[in-house]
Amino acid sequence: MSLQPDPSAKKPRDLIDGSTLFVLALVLAGAVLVYRRDGWPGVLHILAEDSWLFLDILPKVLAGCLIGAFVAAVLPREFVSRWIGGDSGLTGLVIATAIGAIMPGGPFTIYPLAGTLLAVGAGVGPAVAFVTSWTLIGLNRAIIWEAPFLGVDFVTTRMLVSLPLPVVAGLLAHWLARIVPGGPR
Repeated sequence: MSLQPDPSAKKPRDLIDGSTLFVLALVLAGAVLVYRRDGWPGVLHILAEDSWLFLDILPKVLAGCLIGAFVAAVLPREFVSRWIGGDSGLTGLVIATAIGAIMPGGPFTIYPLAGTLLAVGAGVGPAVAFVTSWTLIGLNRAIIWEAPFLGVDFVTTRMLVSLPLPVVAGLLAHWLARIVPGGPR
């Protein structure tokens, strides 16, 4: 029996990390400022309003996390690593860009899905290309929102100009992940 830790075992995530503490500090500072200006009624009003927002967003966040969990259960790590892994090269970046461009849904779906892809073997570069493509190209959003307001010519031009950007972002992320100590791999 070895006393050495299993290198393949996942490190448990901290419930409270640095970014959570930073956001909590901002919340506390905001609450203090509102209290000084409006007293407890102002603070309680904001808490009541944001409670409704939280309840509205909660099912969407839960659905996004469940989509990520189901994708992790269905997609074999070897498949993900082969097509959009860290060593998939330009092909992986193009595939991730295409998936991000056609993926419907909002941030509650996309970010858990990107996190899941990273967890099941996607490389940092393709994950960045996926999120960047969804953000910049977003075919679903372009058809529903942009084209009616801005016209097909504008949307086509914007999309053509945006096409190489997720790949460039993915290449830069892949490069940075290799040189930043302790960065994502």
